[in-house]
Amino acid sequence: LVVVAPSLEAGVRWCEDTLGVTPGPGGEHPLMGTHNRLLRIDSDIWPSAYLEIIAINKRATPAINAPARRWFDLDDADFRARIEAQGPQLAHWVARVPAVQAVVAHWRTLQIDRGEPVEASRATPAGELHWRITVRADGARLFGGCLPTLIQWGAVHPVGAMPASPLRLMQLEIVHPQAATLHQALAAAGLTHVRTREGPQPALRATLQTPLGVVPLTSATH
Repeated sequence: LVVVAPSLEAGVRWCEDTLGVTPGPGGEHPLMGTHNRLLRIDSDIWPSAYLEIIAINKRATPAINAPARRWFDLDDADFRARIEAQGPQLAHWVARVPAVQAVVAHWRTLQIDRGEPVEASRATPAGELHWRITVRADGARLFGGCLPTLIQWGAVHPVGAMPASPLRLMQLEIVHPQAATLHQALAAAGLTHVRTREGPQPALRATLQTPLGVVPLTSATH
């Protein structure tokens, strides 16, 4: 799950107030000029799941070349203004797949351009993490953030090095006017355990078990 914050400091405060825990360490993304904090939310239904609090690193210069934009709509002026005004919020999700290029090709047959996979990495105390991730040149999340970004991890998955957490992801649901298209896309990626239903406004809804009880998170569209 991707929670976008105006700053990492604001994201940490949100996590403590909303979920009752302090997020673990993360790292920096030189390609995008962003940084994050991470927290395990894995469960029997969602093995290896984690929550990422991400923000633009205002002290870094992204390595991507203009006119390319940062991932997760972070360079979209309206979206950034909303995050600044409303604070940290669930905005997107990323789905691990074993063969990202094959899913990208299949989605194109559904008239969905998720973007070409790019190589990315970040340094960790245990060594450098490597992955391939779909990023459109315009940085768009698509379907109001309900269509996942796709990721194919290298030899190491980050959850194994994360501290234990009391959080558990219980349910993930997508609400969207084009729910049938999203259901078809998710099925093509092997993501059949994600609930989809039709609704007037796009919304990503996650239910977490936390030290504060059951906490629902819902993405905003305005």
